[in-house]
Amino acid sequence: SNLWYLFLHSVDKAWKELSNILSGIFCASLNFIDSTNTVTPTASFKPLGLANGTDHHLLRYAVLPREVVCTENLTPWKKLLPCGSKAGLAVLLKAERLFHSSYHSQAVHIRPVCRDASCLAVSWELRQTLTVVFDTFSSGQGKKDWSLFKMFSRTLTDACPLASQSKVYVDISPKNKEKELLEVTPPPVSVHEAIVQGDKRTYAVYDLLSPSLFNTSRSLNVQLKWKRPQDSSELPTPVLHAQRYVSGYGLQTGEISTLIYNTHPYRAFPVILLETVPWYLRFYVHTLTIITKGKENKPSYIHYQPAQDRRRPHLLEMLIQLPANSVTKITIQFERALLKWTEYTPDPNHGFYVSSSVLSALVPSVIAMKDTDVEQSPLFTSLFPSSDGSSYFVRLYTEPLLVNLPTPDFSMPYNVICLTCTVVAVCYGSFYNLLTRTFHVEEPSRGGLAKRLANIIRKFRGVPPL
Repeated sequence: SNLWYLFLHSVDKAWKELSNILSGIFCASLNFIDSTNTVTPTASFKPLGLANGTDHHLLRYAVLPREVVCTENLTPWKKLLPCGSKAGLAVLLKAERLFHSSYHSQAVHIRPVCRDASCLAVSWELRQTLTVVFDTFSSGQGKKDWSLFKMFSRTLTDACPLASQSKVYVDISPKNKEKELLEVTPPPVSVHEAIVQGDKRTYAVYDLLSPSLFNTSRSLNVQLKWKRPQDSSELPTPVLHAQRYVSGYGLQTGEISTLIYNTHPYRAFPVILLETVPWYLRFYVHTLTIITKGKENKPSYIHYQPAQDRRRPHLLEMLIQLPANSVTKITIQFERALLKWTEYTPDPNHGFYVSSSVLSALVPSVIAMKDTDVEQSPLFTSLFPSSDGSSYFVRLYTEPLLVNLPTPDFSMPYNVICLTCTVVAVCYGSFYNLLTRTFHVEEPSRGGLAKRLANIIRKFRGVPPL
């Protein structure tokens, strides 16, 4: 038992050092990660690369739902790129444009990989991803037309000299025979077809390493235009999606509800749900209910680790079967705890954030994939990994929750502190002056010879004496 304790202690120590190092590298708030928001999942995550994928005790998972990505995080993130933001695709990473978008997210993935086919040497792979969503329909006066210059205020001039691959993919997939209405300029040299998340996609490919791409002009400004105005059509509903909300009234009890949708018309599949809730929301595990189509849906696997006050959060993992074309509702009740007045945030009336739920599933695909297609599409298989030709892996994060806790009137301590400080300052100042100040009586001097002569002259002139 002592060896096991030392093993877990060493993992927690390495996790704390890692979070502090990454916090310093990326100028982020990752140093706020501690034992109160860190859990050890058993089924939702596994080590990537060459690490042992069976021992889950080496895993740590933490979320800071209150922190957001800002310009201070983007600048050191760009410095890790081989060419920084001086050449290649990174030229488009202009902070003024990225952070005015509807959604932005940046990530860093590090894993050990084999350096050669025989795996005699191991290297570390660093992958940086940046996801940005622009709402061109609302910003473009009802038009879906877009270009690199409109979105990023910059164009591509050249590729990074250190890059072995630098490409731009534009989705030109036909939808309801709309392919004839699309016009992409400049015309792409090649077109690539891939199966992305169970759907067949067509992409126009622009290879920045191709010498012919910059022959006509020194910059590349990819533009997509519609030959006639388009309405704001609704996006297709994904096969798996979820939402979560908190309900209840008052500041004592409440309920967290999670809705998981399976819109596939005839295929059922399981999903792993991971819930991490702070310790100050005390779970009533006996109130956990899972309802699908009006009937109780019992999970085939469940793992629950209760929270410890001010030490660790709640951890709940479940494997739930989702029937075809169904909605599964998961509810659990909780009770709010009363914090110490020093544990409240600077804006306690804003509320306290609860981290997102994590859904992991193998979603069945409508279009079958071939092994040759997987080998020919390394980019899309790394971004959207697939297990086989009949399904693809999806990991979803629900929206975070904002929960109000019983909050004391912090104006009263403020008034007491101000009054106490004023009384102490007045009393201390008065006593200090009385104890340290000395009084001296000064005799009035009659003045010297010069003053007497001046008074005589002033008397003859009729002027009052000095």
